[in-house]
Amino acid sequence: MTPKRSSTDSSYPDCSTHRQRTPAESHAHGHDHHHDHDHSHGHSHGHSHGHSHGLGGHHHHHHSGAGLKGALIITAIFLVAEVIGGLVSNSLTLLADAGHMATDVGALAFSLFVAWLSRQPATNEKSYGYLRWEILAALLNGATLLAISAAIVWEAIVRFQHPEPVATGIMFWVAVAGFVANAVSARLLHAGAEHSLNVRGAYLHILGDLLGSAAAIVAALLIRYKGWTIADPIASIVMTVMIIRGSWSLVKESVDILLEATPDHIDPTAVRASLARVPAVESVHDLHIWTLTSGVIAMSAHALVSDPARNQEALEAMTAAVAAHGIHHVTIQIEGRSLAACAPELVHA
Repeated sequence: MTPKRSSTDSSYPDCSTHRQRTPAESHAHGHDHHHDHDHSHGHSHGHSHGHSHGLGGHHHHHHSGAGLKGALIITAIFLVAEVIGGLVSNSLTLLADAGHMATDVGALAFSLFVAWLSRQPATNEKSYGYLRWEILAALLNGATLLAISAAIVWEAIVRFQHPEPVATGIMFWVAVAGFVANAVSARLLHAGAEHSLNVRGAYLHILGDLLGSAAAIVAALLIRYKGWTIADPIASIVMTVMIIRGSWSLVKESVDILLEATPDHIDPTAVRASLARVPAVESVHDLHIWTLTSGVIAMSAHALVSDPARNQEALEAMTAAVAAHGIHHVTIQIEGRSLAACAPELVHA
């Protein structure tokens, strides 16, 4: 789906003689955002065009940086301890968790960099700045987790066929320390994960390690007191299955945003109906709704308003109508005559 954000400078010559030009044909803008966006729209065909740009929804980036930095320090320090513990105890669960933790260090560092990058000001060439880097980081983190999960499952299957002795004492205490470290890191990232896909990707990495540490604790106790050496690979698989679910959801949501799909929580039919209920609006077409970055929903639409005197009234009412759906970055093109009658090839839905 490719959203139609504006018309080009070329007009529709077969309709130009029928269009009324009024002062209302100038752009009506309602800006409420913290970024310097440069949206250039050329209109020579007599359409009113309104924007309401609200990109304040990503202020959470300023707060997520501290959490990411704290989690990165804790994870990097404990990674060394867990690798040593896993090698000494010969525990696959610990080594699997250390593998996750190694990728966590890279993922957290990358997420921290992206959190900084996304705050950089927009330019003429990049009118939305670097907001989409957050989505790319989330996609990369999710894909990495899925790849690691597949490797752990494979190694666990090998361990089923050839069980190996495990030093449960070392395994247990390293797992306990890891659980505490990961719990602290998860706590630091929890709030940001609710608002940012970038932070959620890092959070899922840490959550995977937290589950891995819990699985290692259970496996160490079962091996020590029950002699169930098979508990080690079983714990690894259980942990991995839990991680895959969150990772797949992260990848799917990231891909949907990059494809500019309509957000799951917004019903385009309901949005269209809200626009059509505005008194001055006769019809609505070319409606597109997509996500710019976490928490920032955008919409564009064409609306037929045959009375030029009511253009501004209709624009304000439509902007308020879609705001009720959580859409605050809005581009609405008001037409005095339906394009379907003069340029049907330009009308989509």
